[in-house]
Amino acid sequence: MSLAERTTRMNELGAHIAAGCPGAVLGHSVRRGELMIAARREALLALMVFLKSDPRCRFEQMVDLAGVDWPGRAERFDVVYNLLSLSLNQRVRVTIATGEDAPVDSIVDLWPAAGWFEREAWDLYGILFAGNPDLRRILTDYGFQGHPLRKDFPLTGYVELRYDEDQKRVVYEPVKLTQEFRSFDFVSPWEGMVLPGDEKAGRDLT
Repeated sequence: MSLAERTTRMNELGAHIAAGCPGAVLGHSVRRGELMIAARREALLALMVFLKSDPRCRFEQMVDLAGVDWPGRAERFDVVYNLLSLSLNQRVRVTIATGEDAPVDSIVDLWPAAGWFEREAWDLYGILFAGNPDLRRILTDYGFQGHPLRKDFPLTGYVELRYDEDQKRVVYEPVKLTQEFRSFDFVSPWEGMVLPGDEKAGRDLT
């Protein structure tokens, strides 16, 4: 099958999905050889049921679920679902937009493997999933503050942990930097390797 034929087939599938779920699909397109569906958050579950059960779709497997942060938008997050049909050898990417306080319907009843992916999106971005039976942190520890993949999260974090010998346990403390920055002149022979083009290249540093 040529690229043009494959693109036509994916566009036809996108039109079929939009017609099968009226009001759920905001738009569809083919980009980089993949079918992309933009959907309404409120109609996500109905769309996912259709994508899994419709004979022309049959997306039996949820491959991935990820978050994307757009802090300048009113609804700052995208939730991206990648679905695969093994029986029909086709893929689709579904994207919805949501805000910090707007929960997204969980899809664990359709694809139980989504449970851990939703926990990861909650842990790292703070995206809420209504109906997830175990929405708790999965990559950071339970005392972690904030959501580290948000673009406004500081690189140093808010707290650091260490083992306190007096208390005989791990304790949390505000991050304390020993110095705000370090100035490298890249000329001293003790700072880094000598590379071609460096100011110290060719010098007798002995």
